[in-house]
Amino acid sequence: MVDTDRITGAARELGGKAQAALGDLAGDHRSQVEGRFREAQGRAEGLAGEARDGLREAADTAIDYAEDAYERGRHAARHGARTVTHAVEETPLLALLLAGAAGYGLALLLHGRR
Repeated sequence: MVDTDRITGAARELGGKAQAALGDLAGDHRSQVEGRFREAQGRAEGLAGEARDGLREAADTAIDYAEDAYERGRHAARHGARTVTHAVEETPLLALLLAGAAGYGLALLLHGRR
């Protein structure tokens, strides 16, 4: 998507060039200066539009990367949940002992030995 500043900037720059050229031909110093000023304004406006377009593209790319990372994380979490579920179904006693040991370790970390 092209920013409107790029279009209006290009038009203003072209108009400024034409005004400066007519001022050169007529020898009108004021028209020359005004034309060059309009040309500079148009160039600045066009550059601002280019910067906005670049930022928009960068934001779109970042969003795409974030969505991809989210999907990969969701897939990994589902795979991990299935793996744990399968392991618990296969060896429930071992899973219970591991869960108890993990709980005991967390209690020691939180409350310390007394």
